Amino acid sequence: MQMDNRSFREIETGRILIIKLSALGDVVQALPVLYCLRKTWPGCTVDWVTGEAGANLLEGHPLLNRVIVYPRNMLGHMASNPLRWPGLMGELSRLGMDLRKGCYDCALDIQGLFKSGLITFLSGAREKVGFSGGREGSSFFLNRRLPKYDPDQHAVLRYLSAAEYIGADTSEIRFPLGLKEADFQRALELLKSVGVRPGRFVLFIPGTVWPSKHWTTEGFSVLARIVAERLGLSCVVAGAGSDSALGKAIEQGSGGAARDITGRTSLKVFASLSTMAATAVSTDTGPMHLAAAAGLRVVALFGPTSPGRTGPFGKGHVVLNKEMACSPCFKRNCSSRKCMLAISPDEAAEAVEKIITNTNN
Repeated sequence: MQMDNRSFREIETGRILIIKLSALGDVVQALPVLYCLRKTWPGCTVDWVTGEAGANLLEGHPLLNRVIVYPRNMLGHMASNPLRWPGLMGELSRLGMDLRKGCYDCALDIQGLFKSGLITFLSGAREKVGFSGGREGSSFFLNRRLPKYDPDQHAVLRYLSAAEYIGADTSEIRFPLGLKEADFQRALELLKSVGVRPGRFVLFIPGTVWPSKHWTTEGFSVLARIVAERLGLSCVVAGAGSDSALGKAIEQGSGGAARDITGRTSLKVFASLSTMAATAVSTDTGPMHLAAAAGLRVVALFGPTSPGRTGPFGKGHVVLNKEMACSPCFKRNCSSRKCMLAISPDEAAEAVEKIITNTNN
């Protein structure tokens, strides 16, 4: 179903605002929306409202005219303290004034939360588009409501359905990352600094925000040793600075078969690094989606979340998921984590070998 074309008769030279605030993985999975909008209407202006994490990836993107940062942490702290509510109102008023300068024809809320709905309203866009039945009453702020989405539909396809609704051609799905030569050069320098050659390593992505999604330090360490013995490949552990203790522990536990570079890559350098790996082994986390978007085939370790909803998008990936009676539970914390602990290093190694063999054939 598409919107009345008369509402978008000026979209070719019009102004569109994408609203996707959330975590890195969500922003990466929304990149095909940006590609389809630009492909359909090359002359339009496209801006994006996102949180701090997403801005690190989107700033300077060649397909975007402007990135507007929603200060999620600051506004969240202010909202939690009634004494700071007057200041919160002031910040929201300033954000609204900034957004309305964009004179948007369409605001596309693909987040579906109260805060994204509020931003949609504050934008003053002529057409405020989002899903019916959005969480936290977000659809209240809309004047164009899409049908309710299937919660088990993959996030990439869900976001694209919103772009299709306003008339975008969604027949080709691409993840435009906007990488530059400097990003690839920095990735090569990092590999050289740890004695690893491009194409001859497996990328490890062990860190997650949810404790329930964690695998084990020992699992990654043992896997690195197996990969070195069976395939003659190195392993490189990447992640945020907050993952540095985990990265060091994996390197030490592997006896040097894994090399730790956590905290040493920007998101764009990480994406560039992903184009140079043989494959990756990852928990369900934002960088997993970024690696897959860069074209890397991924071994994804799933337990408390649904690979059908948020697994690595595209062909050639391998998902290891024990599908226990209690999963997916979508809980951030779990006392047993048995769904993750049941995945063995040998299973992960077999999946790595499968991807490499299929890639080489």
